[in-house]
Amino acid sequence: MLEKTFQPEKVEAQHYELWEQSGVFKCNPESNTAPFTIMMPPPNVTGSLHLGHALNGTLQDILTRYYRMKGRDALWQPGTDHAGIATQMIVERNLAAEGLNRREMGREKFLEKVWEWKEYSGSTITRQFRRLGTSPDWARERFTMDEGLNRAVRRVFVQLFKEGLIYKDNRLVNWDPKLQTAVSDLEVEMKETKGHMWHIRYPIEGETERFITIATTRPETMLGDTAIIVNPNDDRYKDLVGKFAILPIVGRPIKIIADEYVDPEFGTGAMKVTPAHDFNDFEIGKRHGLEFINIFDRTAHLNENAPEEYQGMERFEARKKLLEELEAQDLLVKIEDVTHAIPYDEKSKSVILEPFMTEQWYCDAKTLAQPAIEAVRSGKTVIIPKSAESTYFHWMENIQPWCISRQLWWGHQIPAWYGPEGSVFVAETEEEAYAEAKAKFGDGVTLTRDEDVLDTWFSSALWPFSTLGWPDKTPELNKYYPGDVLTTAADIIFFWVARMMMMGIHFMGDVPFKTVYLHGLILDGKGQKMSKTRGNVIDPLDTIEKYGADALRFTLAALATQGRNIKLSEDRVETYRNFATKLWNAARYCQMNHCAAGRNYNPATVTATPNKWIISALKETTEAVDAAIEAYKFNDAANALYQFVWGTFCDWYLEFTKPILSGDDKVQAEETRETTGWVLDQILLILNPIMPFITEELYTALAERPLNTALISSQWPEYPASFTHADATTEMNWLIKFITEIRSVRADMNVPAGAKIRLLVKDANAGTQASLKSYDDVLKRMARLETVDLFSGQSVPAGSIQTVVNEATLIMPIADIIDLDKERARLRKEIEKLSSDIEKIEQKLSDKKFVDNAPAEIIEEQHKRKETAETTRTKLSAALKQLEAA
Repeated sequence: MLEKTFQPEKVEAQHYELWEQSGVFKCNPESNTAPFTIMMPPPNVTGSLHLGHALNGTLQDILTRYYRMKGRDALWQPGTDHAGIATQMIVERNLAAEGLNRREMGREKFLEKVWEWKEYSGSTITRQFRRLGTSPDWARERFTMDEGLNRAVRRVFVQLFKEGLIYKDNRLVNWDPKLQTAVSDLEVEMKETKGHMWHIRYPIEGETERFITIATTRPETMLGDTAIIVNPNDDRYKDLVGKFAILPIVGRPIKIIADEYVDPEFGTGAMKVTPAHDFNDFEIGKRHGLEFINIFDRTAHLNENAPEEYQGMERFEARKKLLEELEAQDLLVKIEDVTHAIPYDEKSKSVILEPFMTEQWYCDAKTLAQPAIEAVRSGKTVIIPKSAESTYFHWMENIQPWCISRQLWWGHQIPAWYGPEGSVFVAETEEEAYAEAKAKFGDGVTLTRDEDVLDTWFSSALWPFSTLGWPDKTPELNKYYPGDVLTTAADIIFFWVARMMMMGIHFMGDVPFKTVYLHGLILDGKGQKMSKTRGNVIDPLDTIEKYGADALRFTLAALATQGRNIKLSEDRVETYRNFATKLWNAARYCQMNHCAAGRNYNPATVTATPNKWIISALKETTEAVDAAIEAYKFNDAANALYQFVWGTFCDWYLEFTKPILSGDDKVQAEETRETTGWVLDQILLILNPIMPFITEELYTALAERPLNTALISSQWPEYPASFTHADATTEMNWLIKFITEIRSVRADMNVPAGAKIRLLVKDANAGTQASLKSYDDVLKRMARLETVDLFSGQSVPAGSIQTVVNEATLIMPIADIIDLDKERARLRKEIEKLSSDIEKIEQKLSDKKFVDNAPAEIIEEQHKRKETAETTRTKLSAALKQLEAA
């Protein structure tokens, strides 16, 4: 017998271990079965499961389990990412606590420490994915720095270099002065910060007491200024164009030039140009052939290009000294308080990045992007939601050279060796590099390997084919590339999705996946971003401990609406935990009533109308779930299941079966027992991809199955057209509508739940009269009725409430059950309160200041509150009108 309550913690680990041991997660490259391929976005080896992982893992698992049940050879490829900057930061922090420094240790010993840490911590997140119930092919787990992937990375780098698509260039990059490495533009977090705008006077060369004033938020960079620009149409400065200003502190003349980039209305209308320390200035500098003067070293201290007394100073200390000196020379005009965006490394969060001129390795992303753009335009790869395509196109069409080198030690070391006369040899191995060098310089040549490593996203970009054995021609590569779908967060479409598209098409000659499904971000129940500061973070592991993995999975699926962020609250998880409880209780009811399909049970032969109806509804629901999953409408799939299981099956069908099971007709009772058991089995099948644990537990417990039969290995059901019973559906829908309407009236009129009332039915046609007779017992029990009679009188009894279902009028005398005067007063009071609430909301929404400043989610919440209040008011007003006429 099933226990009284479902206890997830008792069954989850047990079932997962059996699944994994059974080998059901494994794909079979040797089979002729049609494949279904999905690549797990490799979580960082530094990470632990957060809600984004839980959402993405759940959606991928639903797809994998579904297509596995549909008979496809499913490969869900798992793995983890080495996460270059994040991992190195953690290990360096750990070493610092021991008084150790990586530069003192040397590269080899430091990397030994990183690998030690990876072995210790690296499996944390994959263990946590198991807690969620995910079913990837763990035997094929890969790591972005394993030997196979390292070989693929070297092959790609060398080939792109030989094709001229990888090259070195001296350009401006975002520089992290603490880690002393370039940081991707995409990994810069711009934080709105309160700061200052300093207005500084630059003397005009050869003109006494004439100045041009510029405004800057980074005065220390002026030491690297090489020009001042003004708008050519700005009359204030026309006579200064072509002249020189004297750079304060430095004393160097810098030219005043005209460029339409400057907005005459912003600041002073004059702008200093520091090409080596600002991205916009970099482009202006190239346009006008300006000198690029780098005034910082790798640690953001001033270098030999700064005045002697500033050399060696930290950038913000230099700022302080510079401003004091400008003020002393009467060149500091004023200081404004401003709020401006400051770039931070999103990994370290605390380090302000510095635009820095340095030589780096670049990839010609613009050339690689063209086929990737065309693949989406032609529909070879479909992006869901479609609205994300415009974002993809905008970014890809304006793509900049991709800086792929990082000044770290943890990562794929760049396969480039430097020799005499500035020569560089790019090869897959050191032996190949030396062979090339010897061919050019002869024996005895010495080479030094490039110390930099590649951007983490470079190796991740190869994930769809490197994990399948490329560059070798493996059976896996032949069968599972291209993949069917990639599901990932919308915010990494540029980091990862676009790069996989570029590399996949270039090296495999085909797109890496046919569909990209982008899910939204998870916000709290009020639509706010989750953060530790706000105290609104929901930990998925804590949630699983409290409510079970199935409840969390169903919640995430039910909220995963295409193109929208997800508002998640613990209340929603609790709701779906209650759904699991409802299913469990229904299973106990079935078990206690010996409801199980016999070996010879055939759903096509049922005769009882309720049984025909539930089979028809099951078929309709299964088809809806089918269509929703295949269209990546996970919320529609979850909601169809919820409505069928909770509403149709539990609340209606099981209630309809009670009089049949206890009735005198033994044949119909047995048919109903078998139908009930069979339908429950089918529910477990179609619910399994979303709620694998509870469905597997019930499937195991409710019936004796053939040896080694598990739900996870079962086939997805398909039902013949003969399972559709339109007449039965019409009849049962009438019954549900009839009962629902009576219940609704009772609730509106505040009739006590336990009170039984008389029902008079007027103008009922022959069909309705027959149904009233057939379902007399059901109507009385489920609508709490004392009697159901046809109305044949001339006048309606005093104190009656009326409503209409189809052609029939339902009359309910309730004067002797409720205090009509008291109920009228209650309704008037409720309506008055609702009207007041609606008025207050309307005042808020008509307040332009409120609408302009309130977050979008607050505005949306107010509109929803108003809509709900108006609906309730309309319903209560109709009830009051009835009572006033009674």
